[in-house]
Amino acid sequence: MAVVLKGLVVDFGGVLTDRGGASSGRPPLVDAVLAARAAGIRTALLSNADGPGAPVPWLDELFDVVVFSGEVGIAKPDVAVYQLTVRRLGLPPEQCVFVDDLLGNVRGAVAAGLVGVHHTAVATTLAELRVLLGLVTLGGEDFA
Repeated sequence: MAVVLKGLVVDFGGVLTDRGGASSGRPPLVDAVLAARAAGIRTALLSNADGPGAPVPWLDELFDVVVFSGEVGIAKPDVAVYQLTVRRLGLPPEQCVFVDDLLGNVRGAVAAGLVGVHHTAVATTLAELRVLLGLVTLGGEDFA
C-alpha cells in the first residue's frame, strides 16, 4: 500500500510565483495548494523572508501555518526550521513533502525527514505532488 503524505510545505519565491509560462491568471501552484488544502492536506509556507511585509490576506486562505525565517530566527536549509514547520502543522516530518526551487533547501528538508521535491517546472512538480498526496487533480491542470 502506498504511503500518502498529509502535509504540503512550499517556498514562496520561485515556487508559488512560477506561472509556468502563462502571462496571466493565478500561478498554478497556488491552485495546487488550494486543492490540497480542500482535500484535507495540511499546508504550510516556509520562506526565508524576514516576514510578509504588508499584510497578505490570501495567506490564511492558502496555509494552515506560515513560517518566515526572519520571524523565527532560523533559515533554510537549517534542519531546525523544517522541524519547527512540521511541528506547527502537527505532523511528523515523514508525512510531509517540501517543495523549493533551490536544491540545497530541498536537501535540508530531506535531512529533516521530509520528502523533497525540487521544483524546476510546474508540470513536473504538479505530477509529483499528485502522486505523493494521493490526489487525482491538484489544480493547474493545463500544465500537466
